[in-house]
Amino acid sequence: MTDDSTSIDDLLGFEEEAPPKARRQSRGAGWWVRTVLVAGALTAVTVVGLRLFGFAIPIVAVAAGYLALLSLRRVTSSLSPDPAPRSSRRSGVEDGMYNFTDRDALRSAVARWERLLQRAGTDVGSARATYRTFVEIADERLRQRHSVTRAGDPPRARTLLGEPLWNYLSTPPTRNLSPRDAAAYVQQLERL
Repeated sequence: MTDDSTSIDDLLGFEEEAPPKARRQSRGAGWWVRTVLVAGALTAVTVVGLRLFGFAIPIVAVAAGYLALLSLRRVTSSLSPDPAPRSSRRSGVEDGMYNFTDRDALRSAVARWERLLQRAGTDVGSARATYRTFVEIADERLRQRHSVTRAGDPPRARTLLGEPLWNYLSTPPTRNLSPRDAAAYVQQLERL
């Protein structure tokens, strides 16, 4: 069951992620010993495999080739940039369009409101859930667009909301909303 008591301020909050840990690279003799051992093993496998098919390549040339490849791999891996943090790769502005993701708090809140309003009238308890959703949306719209709260300035909030919506928001529901009333309330909130 979902928690329907989350406020807009909680959803829009931002917590800084810890920076990713730096990659640990071995240095000095340890790296050279490991590289020489790996190159030796690869050289042995390659020379044995080629001799099975009748090819004869100097062992020194094969070993030098593997050492060169492993050294090149080491150099290029140290030059590559660190991978971007997971959250910045998944969301943000790309090509002028905002990329909504599951980590976007505002999108999550709107999706929750949409789900609650879509199932209004179909399950038990949806009347209270729909009521809480309408209250939350109305309070947020009043606060953001008019700098008013229902509790702080009731006469102005009543005027802005309109009488039918004000009456619905001021008394907890005892039955589910009709689709016509819900559509009228949504239109009033959009005009707000």
